[in-house]
Amino acid sequence: MVFLVIYVPIRYNCQKEKINDDLVEKTMAREINPKDTTRAMAYELWMKAPNPMVTFFKTLDVTNLVKISKKRKLKFNMLLDYCIGKAAAGVKEFYILPVGEKLMQYDTIAVNTIVKNKEGEVSSCDILYTADMEKFNQEYMEYTSQVAKTCQDRDLSENSMVIGTSAVVDTEIDGAVGMNSGIFNNPFMIWGRYRKKLFRYYLPVSFQFHHTQMDGAHAGRFLENLQNEINRLK
Repeated sequence: MVFLVIYVPIRYNCQKEKINDDLVEKTMAREINPKDTTRAMAYELWMKAPNPMVTFFKTLDVTNLVKISKKRKLKFNMLLDYCIGKAAAGVKEFYILPVGEKLMQYDTIAVNTIVKNKEGEVSSCDILYTADMEKFNQEYMEYTSQVAKTCQDRDLSENSMVIGTSAVVDTEIDGAVGMNSGIFNNPFMIWGRYRKKLFRYYLPVSFQFHHTQMDGAHAGRFLENLQNEINRLK
């Protein structure tokens, strides 16, 4: 079994792109009082814990994504990112996030993807989740290409709750654990190359989350939602 321990940086070294208001819906993140939420006890217990991050491991059956990717000539990682966004949208805890010592409320979710840029390094690209897969794909292709060419990160974290992702596609891995930076509290998913067993394709994934944001039951519901969305995609 292959496990990685990964330090998850906030952003990479390329310049940050200023997002045009016309490109992203105007939504504002706002501070909320933890005592007015269902996360009040979790906030008290975990905000100042030495390591409040929890990691779950799960093997997904991605046979349907592989088939759709090949049939419709769509990128596998785009399809998976779309399903991640859709699965998260059904769990209300994904719309809040501890930032510094504050608890923030968001109206939208974005999915981050790591892009190899023209310098041979990596840049970060946030894609706003929309239930319209065609639109999500269009924006995924447009903005990942733009980020690769300009070497400028596309950052939507000011107004959207961003789910980080990292695809280590050069090898198969069984899991990865991100170190707790004390700064980057966003949920984060990591995966490697998918595997073929007989006529099915499987993908081990790691899902890291801040315990203030959600409990294990919420994380489990999200992972179950993710498998269901993968199976339902057409």
